[in-house]
Amino acid sequence: MTHRLPPSTPRPAGNQESRSGDPGPEHLHRGLHSRHIQMIAIGGTIGVGLFLGSAEALHNAGPGLLLSYAVAGVAIFFVMRALGELLVYRPVSGSFATYAEEFIGHWAGFATGWSYWLMWVVTGTAELTAAGIYVRYWWPAVPQWLPGLIALAILGVVNLAAVRLFGEFEFWFAIIKVLTIVVLLVMAAAILIFGFGPLGETASLSNIWSHGGVFPHGMAGPLFALQVVVFAFVGVELLGVTAGESKDPEKTLPTAVRRVIWRIGLFYLGALTAVMALVPWNQLDPHVSPFVLVFAKVGIPAAAAVVNMVVLTAALSSCNSGVFSTGRMLHTLARDRHAPAAFGKVSRQGVPAAGILASMAVMLLGVAANYFVPEKAFAYVTSVATVAAVFTWGIISSAHLRFRAAVRAGRLRPVAFRMPLAPVSNYFVLAFLCLVVVLLAFDAETRIALYVAPVWAAILVAGYFFARRSRTAGPQGTPPDEETPEASRSR
Repeated sequence: MTHRLPPSTPRPAGNQESRSGDPGPEHLHRGLHSRHIQMIAIGGTIGVGLFLGSAEALHNAGPGLLLSYAVAGVAIFFVMRALGELLVYRPVSGSFATYAEEFIGHWAGFATGWSYWLMWVVTGTAELTAAGIYVRYWWPAVPQWLPGLIALAILGVVNLAAVRLFGEFEFWFAIIKVLTIVVLLVMAAAILIFGFGPLGETASLSNIWSHGGVFPHGMAGPLFALQVVVFAFVGVELLGVTAGESKDPEKTLPTAVRRVIWRIGLFYLGALTAVMALVPWNQLDPHVSPFVLVFAKVGIPAAAAVVNMVVLTAALSSCNSGVFSTGRMLHTLARDRHAPAAFGKVSRQGVPAAGILASMAVMLLGVAANYFVPEKAFAYVTSVATVAAVFTWGIISSAHLRFRAAVRAGRLRPVAFRMPLAPVSNYFVLAFLCLVVVLLAFDAETRIALYVAPVWAAILVAGYFFARRSRTAGPQGTPPDEETPEASRSR
């Protein structure tokens, strides 16, 4: 449970982190530098949802997919600005659960922490699924589950070693992804302007509207593509988890958040526009990454293999983030007595080793899913991850609303970094997220997420009351206050 100081008193970074950077039995190590944070922020906006998920989305929505990404991008921008304001107020690891605990209630902290853990576990499973698909580009006979198992083992070693090693891996993973998209954009501009290569005669911006129009399947296409689009943005909020291990978070985190809107515009809208200008959307294979297909059509023999390696890197990068974030979220939950105490301790390297190992064990179920249902694994896990992400982003927006209410009431000081257009922007985000959940019901493959959601909610309710009972019976046991911390301290 968090405790705020009077407005005149400087705030600590939180009860979970050590400003000195020296790891103790419960303290995470502030080993992430500014360059790590900036590249993690960039890498969080580029993942398997763009490189792989956009293939089928383009097939179903056509060029109208750009509208889906634009609308979702605005919503994500507001989510990140809300998160940025909360991070400046209090930069702690496991921030979503901490803010939910402080501004909404104990139950919200419990549900948010565990739901975010679930989101990254199933997202990591999706990335392992993608890794298997990409490896089979070179070796079709390899079982889809085997590359995922090997990748998970390697990333586990990286995350158990030190947080800085995780940062270095993400730094270089992100550079590879960024350079690939930059090369695509430069190549597309050269082909469109000078007519270079095999695509020179057919490439044109008019390809975007000349093959059935911008909305060849009507507005239903972009609307029903929102689930895949939202999944593509999963990971953008990872900045909040890095806060407790960032050096100088008050400066580095707001800078990274401010640039989110430009990254969405460049990496999503820019890249997909380039793809459809070079190759008409109706000539793209829904089962092959459009990036691989475009580079293959350029006429460079090794281009497709190179891009396939890049998208494999993107999958590994996102899975790496999943291993990182799940361990930190279990650490936060344990510190709030919402999870076993063992998850609240860190190793000599300053990492939550118990939480990382437990999360990896659950991710192995994803490898099993690839073994039993390889054709459906990606659709299943992305649907479940989308629901968990929607819940997390909704909690961020709701906690921000409560934070602003406390500021207006004079109980908290405002911070310099602020979310624009609040509270209207908060309500826009919440309405958008509700729409995404409703749309999941209209597709047989995504509908599974709505079957899983009530089951998960029941597990959370049972788990919350069990954790509450354990807290009451424990050595520090006093029954948790059913009021929100905000309400109890404002009386």
